[in-house]
Amino acid sequence: MLFHVRMDVAIPHDLDPARRAEIVAREKAYAQELQQAGTWRHIWRVVGEYANISIFNVDSNEELHELLSGLPLFPYMTIKVTPLAPHPSAI
Repeated sequence: MLFHVRMDVAIPHDLDPARRAEIVAREKAYAQELQQAGTWRHIWRVVGEYANISIFNVDSNEELHELLSGLPLFPYMTIKVTPLAPHPSAI
């Protein structure tokens, strides 16, 4: 199943810089691991925002929820998920 996922990040400004750097490094490693596995198919930065648009390929809603809630930045995110289906006009 394919899902379009928008993630908007709002890290508190008063978060310790060392803690922030550690969380961001873990986030990058986790995201790259999922990309290498083919689960996180695409990721695009939203220009001018601390946000991204991504495409995930997973077997279920539950799997997607587990992956997203495992993101180190999850506590600082607003996430919008849109399930995708094939379009009848697609070639």
